[in-house]
Parts: sequence; structure tokens; C-alpha cells
Amino acid sequence: MKRTFYTEAAYAIGIIFLAFGTALMEKADFGMSMVVAPAYLIYLKVSEYANWFTFGMAEYCLQAFLIAVLAIILHRFKRKYLFSFITAFIYGNVLDLIMKALSISQGNGILLRTAYYCLGLIVCAIGVSLLFNTYIPPEAYELFVKELSERFNLDISRTKTVYDCCSCMIAITMSFLFIGFGHFEGVKLGTVFCALVNGWTIGQCSKWLNNHFDFTDALALRKFFQ
Repeated sequence: MKRTFYTEAAYAIGIIFLAFGTALMEKADFGMSMVVAPAYLIYLKVSEYANWFTFGMAEYCLQAFLIAVLAIILHRFKRKYLFSFITAFIYGNVLDLIMKALSISQGNGILLRTAYYCLGLIVCAIGVSLLFNTYIPPEAYELFVKELSERFNLDISRTKTVYDCCSCMIAITMSFLFIGFGHFEGVKLGTVFCALVNGWTIGQCSKWLNNHFDFTDALALRKFFQ
């Protein structure tokens, strides 16, 4: 029999897992995922002049911009857009805390970095899979794709692929344009590998979770977040 997994818990654990996985991939330095690479590059550049500016801040600032663009494209602002930003804000702060904790650990050998990357990739996939099973609005990245596909009757998988490709190209352009980089930064071989296996990994994690757990609301708040 399946065990009960409350969707509210899935939301909280999903954010923690997503932040932890992202922090591990950042520490591995093999390249961030194509989705977060632009925010990471913004963080690298701005922090050169403002050392108080963190990766987490870059994440929720960029996601706020995405939500604004989404509202302009759709000519409307829904309540769940605000909650999507709140999710991004929570995630950004959790990410900063975990990155600070991981900075204490020593060692940067190739084997350890590979372990960080692989673990980060899997943990991120689990986090995304958990967020798929909650009614609370996800981060702007996922919301942007979902809202556009629904509004214009587009295939969500293809829309996600186009979004990921655009995000990757933007990150590559930023990496070359930002003075002081002069080479790929944030977008490396790990980014390409993530692009190839991320969808499959998330699918496998989602399948395992749905085979073993029955996701149920503990609170009657689903309509409130619509």
C-alpha cells in the first residue's frame, strides 16, 4: 500500500532539496543547470561590486523579472504569480544558507567534485518532482512554462525545451559579454550533461514517488492558490 505524503510537506521538502542540489552543483563547478545559469552569472558579476549580493538574491530577482514578463505577455496578473515569487524568495534564502554551510567543507579534488555534481543533479530532480505534487505555486521558471503553454495551447514539453534552450543561450552570451570572464562561466560540460539527462531523471523520480506515495492535501487551501 502507498504511504500518505502531504502536499504541503512535499512543497517544503521540495524547496530544501532543490536548494541543496543547486548548492552542490555550484560547489562542484562543472556548470550549473541551464535553468539557473543566468541567475548564477548575474550573481557572479554583481557580487564583484557588491559582496553582499548572493546567489539566492540573484535567483529571486531574476524570477521576479520573469513573473513581470509573464504578466505583460498574458495581460493579467494572477494571485498565484505573487505566491510563485514567495516560493522563489524562500528558495533563494534557503539556497544561501546551504551554500554558506557547504563552504565550510574542505577538499576540491575531481572525485569529490564529481560526487557533488551527481548528488546535486539527483537531489534537484527529487526536489522538482516533489514540487510537481503540490498545489502551492512553484518557482517562476516552472510557472512561466506552464502558463504560456496553457494560454497559447502549446505542448508543455516542447515549450519547456524551447525555454531551456533560450536560457542556455542567454547564459552563454552573458558569460562572454561580462567583463572579467572571457570564457565560459556557469555554463560548462555539466550544463550540457544536465540538459540531456535532467528531464529523464525528473521523470524517473516522479514515477518512483507516485508509485510509493499517495499525495494528499492536509489543508483545504488548494483553491486559495489558484
